[in-house]
Amino acid sequence: MLLLTLDGTAVLTAFGIGSLLRFGNLSSQSAFDMAVVTLPVFLGVALNSGAYSIDVLRANRVGIARASSSLGFTFCSLLLLFYYLRVLQDVSRLAIGAGMIGSFVLVAAFRTLFSFVVHYAVDGAVTSELVILDEVSFPVPATAKVIDAAANGLRPDLRDPMMLDRLAKRIRGIDRVVIACRAEAQRPWAMLLKGANIQGEIVTTEFDAVGAIGIRELGGRTTLLVASGPLSLRNRMVKRAFDLLFAVPALILLAPMLLFVAFAIRFDSKGPVFFRQMRVGRGNELFAVYKFRSMLVDQCDEAGSLSTQRDDSRITRVGAFIRKTSIDELPQLLNVLFGSMSIVGPRPHALGSLAGQQLFWDVDERYWHRHALKPGITGLAQVRGFRGATYRRDDLMRRLQADLEYIAGWSVWRDFKILVSTATVVIHKNAY
Repeated sequence: MLLLTLDGTAVLTAFGIGSLLRFGNLSSQSAFDMAVVTLPVFLGVALNSGAYSIDVLRANRVGIARASSSLGFTFCSLLLLFYYLRVLQDVSRLAIGAGMIGSFVLVAAFRTLFSFVVHYAVDGAVTSELVILDEVSFPVPATAKVIDAAANGLRPDLRDPMMLDRLAKRIRGIDRVVIACRAEAQRPWAMLLKGANIQGEIVTTEFDAVGAIGIRELGGRTTLLVASGPLSLRNRMVKRAFDLLFAVPALILLAPMLLFVAFAIRFDSKGPVFFRQMRVGRGNELFAVYKFRSMLVDQCDEAGSLSTQRDDSRITRVGAFIRKTSIDELPQLLNVLFGSMSIVGPRPHALGSLAGQQLFWDVDERYWHRHALKPGITGLAQVRGFRGATYRRDDLMRRLQADLEYIAGWSVWRDFKILVSTATVVIHKNAY
């Protein structure tokens, strides 16, 4: 954000200098108009070209090259547009020309100064790196943090959700995680990292078993890149903006209905209005999901190990209606507002969820990969009709395949289409 602000300041300053050279003041109308038109186009192009990615913090020349190419594209496009529309015919060529040239110079100068200050402030460690040592020794650079897996209760166990939660808390806020472990533990660690929404790497010489997607280096040793997170910073910002643009108005518009449902629940049976249940979220971190309580208090299934049956005796009268119409899910708009969920994404599952007689993660180890994105109120699996109890292994596999397909092909347009399609499956034969 600071770099974006500096680029904007550089462009405005450049056109101000152009105005000063030609008219003796900093804010002539023609130079001001050109600056106002240039700025949003340039920043939009620069964002799309990666001029504010992590790469530009690591290498200043990369940032200058991307910003300069964005400026060049912007100026060429605007000049061509102005020529055909016959606008800005009476402007000063000196003021506009000086502004354009000055933009290139000042953007490069501001970015060079920014790079120097940032590298000085962080002592060259632009990204936060964590090395986890699992029963092996490894020379760790001074800029990286290091923890011992055993001492922190960490082990590559895909069947232990509580351990996954501990790992998620350890790597929160970390940009790059490197695991140094024995050969037989490399694949389990790699499977854990693939759902952690970070850049994860394994120190190894074996490539095939862990599904590596690239090669990196740390302390003179080769590491394999096994996970990078499905969305870039820009796409995460776009998805978060989409969530807030929908969740905030929805909460305001639905407030009267939500209050009415809350009173109906309290009138129908004793107990709290909301039901809170721990579920697996992004990066395999546990979070509390909010739902309207639809069951009798003493029969609520907090672990989620017993799927709801048709005509389930645990469900209250009001609960039967709000489950059938999916109204019980609306409090999850609060989860979206607080940042633990998205409007669209893989549905979060309870820890005790079963497909037949197997826990979800025992059915397919790729199950943990679906947590690379925030869970959603609705998702691709839901609009395809994959709802209700999971009596068989295939019931989960269809949902898992849809979730992995969604993660691999995410776009904000697809989120919008899924959200619109959700209206057709709000009332579903498997919702009970």
